[in-house]
Amino acid sequence: MATELMVAASVIGASLAVGLAAIGPGLGQGMAAGKALEGLARQPEAEGKLRGMLILSLAFLETLTIYGLVVALVLIFANPLLK
Repeated sequence: MATELMVAASVIGASLAVGLAAIGPGLGQGMAAGKALEGLARQPEAEGKLRGMLILSLAFLETLTIYGLVVALVLIFANPLLK
């Protein structure tokens, strides 16, 4: 009984970890891309700098989602409380 409750709590925690970890970076990536397009529209000659900074910032934002995925995988597959 207690093990089933812990499994259920682990699955709920994993789904919350992935879901909440995807919301913030998703919004951030949308805002970053929008601002980069605004900057490109205002100064087309700055395309190279904008592209480099955008790719770097999107990579940093994506790592937050990957951390949430790692936490979810640990909760589901490597949970020491379930062994």
